[in-house]
Amino acid sequence: MKNLVIVESPSKSKTIGKYLGKNYTVVSSKGHIRDLAIRGKEGLGVDIENDFSPVYEISKDKKDVVKDLQSKAKKADHVYLATDPDREGEAISWHLAQELGLPEDSEDRVTFHEITKNAVIEAFQAPRKIDMDLVHSQETRRILDRIIGFKLSKLLNNKIKSKSAGRVQSVALKLIVEREKEIEAFIPEEYWTLDAKFIKDDIPFTASLAKINGKKAKLSNETEAMEAYNACRGDFTVSEVKSTRRSRRAPMPFITSTLQQEASTKLSFSAKRTMSVAQRLYEGIDIGNGQEGLITYMRTDSTRLSASYMAAARQKILSEYGKAYAGGYTAKNDANSQDAHEAIRPTNIENTPEKVKPYLTGEQFRLYKLIYARALASQMTAAKYDAVTVTLTQNGYDFTAAGSTLAFDGYLKVYAPYDSGKDVILPDLQEGEVLTPEELKANQHFTEPPARYTEARLIKALEEEGIGRPSTYAMIIDTLQARNYVSLEKTTASGKTKVFRPTPQGTLTTEKLDEFFEDIINVKYTAEMETMLDEIAEGNRKETETLRSFYDRFTPLLDKAYENMEKIKPEKVGETCPECGGELVYRTGRYGKFISCSNFPKCRYTRQSEEKEKEAPEPTGKICPECGGELLKRKSRYGTYFLGCSNFPKCRHMESLKGESIASRRKTTRRKKADHENS
Repeated sequence: MKNLVIVESPSKSKTIGKYLGKNYTVVSSKGHIRDLAIRGKEGLGVDIENDFSPVYEISKDKKDVVKDLQSKAKKADHVYLATDPDREGEAISWHLAQELGLPEDSEDRVTFHEITKNAVIEAFQAPRKIDMDLVHSQETRRILDRIIGFKLSKLLNNKIKSKSAGRVQSVALKLIVEREKEIEAFIPEEYWTLDAKFIKDDIPFTASLAKINGKKAKLSNETEAMEAYNACRGDFTVSEVKSTRRSRRAPMPFITSTLQQEASTKLSFSAKRTMSVAQRLYEGIDIGNGQEGLITYMRTDSTRLSASYMAAARQKILSEYGKAYAGGYTAKNDANSQDAHEAIRPTNIENTPEKVKPYLTGEQFRLYKLIYARALASQMTAAKYDAVTVTLTQNGYDFTAAGSTLAFDGYLKVYAPYDSGKDVILPDLQEGEVLTPEELKANQHFTEPPARYTEARLIKALEEEGIGRPSTYAMIIDTLQARNYVSLEKTTASGKTKVFRPTPQGTLTTEKLDEFFEDIINVKYTAEMETMLDEIAEGNRKETETLRSFYDRFTPLLDKAYENMEKIKPEKVGETCPECGGELVYRTGRYGKFISCSNFPKCRYTRQSEEKEKEAPEPTGKICPECGGELLKRKSRYGTYFLGCSNFPKCRHMESLKGESIASRRKTTRRKKADHENS
């Protein structure tokens, strides 16, 4: 074996192997191969007294992988480490180098931000040493998360039966709980509006009261509204017509967080789903000539685009849409982004969504189309609108109507499917013209509380506050739901929008953390910690001093919490244990609520809690393709929904809400049995 290349993902290894040829053997580490140990003092895997020295061990499920890699490395003339181009990937390469016995100063680290032939070949022509500043930054984050995760989780589990806490996770939960408390404390205020509806040249439009005698109109109650209503009965005069040309610049290409937000609002993808689909597009899809990476690396906070992509995009725009659509906008990074990375873009401008559609799943196509359109749109000219504002006056009361029409589509030529803007047409109106309203109406309103967080809004808030990193947002959201701290619920029965609501346990967790750990579990300190981690990555800060500063701040708070936080006793069932006569109590396990003896572990009596009333199947009007019965919307034991035949159990046809077939266990077992008998 001449050259051994180690990547993270098995699917990525196939793509890269095709580009490098027969002199290279490309294998996968299947992600991280080792982690902090869970043995030693407090199970931290960190020697706090010895400058926070980490103790690593190979993960149980990776021991065979590591043995295989060690065997291959011994036979190779050279080993290349080609894990992902971020801090996590750098750390994985370092762990591999440690376990494979590679020299620390050897230039065996290879990085590329897109899996295309040119990018991969160029990367292997310029290998470098492992960047230990990046490794130390990742290591610091991991140690911080281990200390908080283990020590704080142990406290909360002991005192209030909460399952976990985390440096970033708990701050995200805090945002959701605080928003819920704002909503609960909100007192609606009454206000009124006055609208006049007109029709001219068969074009209807509405003007709303804006000013009274030159001052901003404010109608606080019905009395004030009716006073204005009575004063405005009669003809209106057009007192001003104001026309302006407005421009709307193209949006920047996607970074991780904006991709997650836009995929949530435009495609109804969860953050986790978005990242999973993007990962596959990055690692490579066979589009007729072998595996090829379709997008650049999807974990990035950079809006920079390569000169080669911008040149190719400009040529594409000129040839397909003309010179008027070719913009000169160059996306640049903000101060905190990592400039080595690019924004998320297609790797080849000629791989249009329509061209690659036959090779993609529905989800892959929809996300790729969004990424392609956004990157191309970022290089196009602004959209231009003709905006008209009309003021109609009656007895000192000024009503305004606004219209807007698209004069030049610009970047919307390709991004229109994802734009919610619509033309508002006004008739041709001249100053001094007199119009009689078709209707004059006073409307009562009440101020609305702040909106609950959707996934997109929560991700945007985390990003704006500088909490965590975009690549971790999907995992944070997943953890909050898995820990039963929040639920994601529809705002209306028929709507698609889902919002986060804290559970009682989530609220209790935040309240206790606020009471005892307000000094570190807050937005400001968490954002400051991210800045410190960035400084370590840049070589401008020491790992040990960062950890010591945190630990000296954290330990007294933890000691105080153990001493003063009230321990919540399990809820009593009101029955005695049939085995030992002790009190039966409710407890919560990984599968939900159950009943057990208060004398646990001496007495191990348990039983299931009384089941809640099952959700009734919901008729859909769809026909079962197997027997002609009706498909009903049912809820599974795991809380997810599916469509099942009304003739169950005679007919066991099932499918997802999107119409994808689901094989039942019984069908699968029968098929396997038949295959076995036939063989």
